[in-house]
Amino acid sequence: MSFALSCLRFMVSAGIRSPRSGRMAGWLWLRCVLGPHLQRIHRSPDPSRAEGRVGRRVRVSMGCNYQPRSLEKHTDSILGWASALWSLSYYSSPLLLCYLYRKGSAFPPPPVSSLPLSPGLGRWKNSEYLQFISILEETKKSHTPANKVRSLQHEAITQKLSKAGVSLLKPEPRLRGAADSVLNSVRTLPCHIISFLIVHTFGRRMLYPGSVGLLQKAMRPMLQQGQAKLIEEFDGQRNKLVACDGNEIDTMFVDRRRDGGRKGQTLVICCEGNAGFYEVGCMNTPMEGGYSVLGWNHPGFGGSTGVPFPQNEANAMDVVIQFATHQLGFQLIDIVIYAWSIGGFTASWAVMSYPEVQSIVLDASFDDLLPLALKVMPNSWRPLVQHTVRQYMNLNNAEQLLKYQGPVLLIRRTRDEIITTTYPKIMTDDGIRVVRQWLGASNHIEEASVYSGNEVDDDWCVSVLQSYQADRDVSFPWSVGEDMTLEGRRQLALFLARKYMRNFETTHCTPLPAAEFHSPWRL
Repeated sequence: MSFALSCLRFMVSAGIRSPRSGRMAGWLWLRCVLGPHLQRIHRSPDPSRAEGRVGRRVRVSMGCNYQPRSLEKHTDSILGWASALWSLSYYSSPLLLCYLYRKGSAFPPPPVSSLPLSPGLGRWKNSEYLQFISILEETKKSHTPANKVRSLQHEAITQKLSKAGVSLLKPEPRLRGAADSVLNSVRTLPCHIISFLIVHTFGRRMLYPGSVGLLQKAMRPMLQQGQAKLIEEFDGQRNKLVACDGNEIDTMFVDRRRDGGRKGQTLVICCEGNAGFYEVGCMNTPMEGGYSVLGWNHPGFGGSTGVPFPQNEANAMDVVIQFATHQLGFQLIDIVIYAWSIGGFTASWAVMSYPEVQSIVLDASFDDLLPLALKVMPNSWRPLVQHTVRQYMNLNNAEQLLKYQGPVLLIRRTRDEIITTTYPKIMTDDGIRVVRQWLGASNHIEEASVYSGNEVDDDWCVSVLQSYQADRDVSFPWSVGEDMTLEGRRQLALFLARKYMRNFETTHCTPLPAAEFHSPWRL
């Protein structure tokens, strides 16, 4: 309180005498205290454009980082360290509680500090921040592009487009009698409690490390630089979308339609990995290829709020697609879903829920989370791991993907394993063997050698598939190949593997070059 009084005295001594002007100055100072952080000022770019490396035209960067006054800068630094220490104490709280209990100590009351009021004075004396606050207030009153505030940690425009709710595929319940169900519920109650605690403490953070505040703090300069590049050089449009669960989803849209290219008419919606952000993530791959691109951050990542549980992830993906169709003006048939790693869950959910989508590209993804979780956990924990994953983190990509009848491209990193179940009669033991041999090739020359060594006739394979499609017109999975010889199954297995999968000779986290990104094969 004493600090607030001193600030008011400062305002009076600065020349604010009348009650009306004093109230206005006090209200302005309060808005500075409660206002968002300003990270960067994006100037209006020059209408002229510079030529890019691969023929694309980009805007010349005109922005600059916001320079806070010394008081605001030092206060933000102290608050940042306090936030980091609080995060560390949160994760170490069980050990701390045990230590204090043994010592017989009690927690001291939290100190009451006027430190959060300090940035307000520094901002109140900064003309650039005052201009930002005035533009922000105008934006809240009138949501027009001219008033849109572009900053790296705050976006004034929000879009409320999501439906009342979305659904997920649930594991099939086991049929039991009433007495067995009650008895089983009592017997498994400890497992339910432990699973809940695991997921809501370290489990979710291990699966989605990008939601951890300490990691985001360490990556903040990189994220700010990446977002500035998207906005200033590529004329990116940032929006926050409000999902049906109330989470705000931070998005970035780069429009290439006005460039006149055919690829620019296609929108690629990018789903990032478990530590990926659109600022530095996979949206750069289709953007360099000339496509229009819409990137978004998982709930709890970057500027998005919430927690990345499967239901929240599906809600976020739903509002992103609604935004693309209702606000950006793209038809579903003009949208491609591109996902990297764990982003395959939201991507497969999207094509399952919106089957009119043009195609889906999955890069370095997996078919189901459970086998990966079982691989890294002790075998004695198997029942607990199965229950935890299926109950709280059921990332069943393959099950969702089977509901989609459109084109699919699987990009396989050399150390990743992809199992396909779209053609179960073809992918028998013999078919799997030759596909594994093809996948085990160390380069494209060896791949071609395996392919030609099995005497695959591409024209024959296409005719068989087209004939099956014309005669039956059934949904996937197809039973084509059940009356076929072993040689025919081997040919079809290799043919389909070559069409659906692309080998990329690199590690899991290497960005995919634009040359490796293309539309999936269509029959």
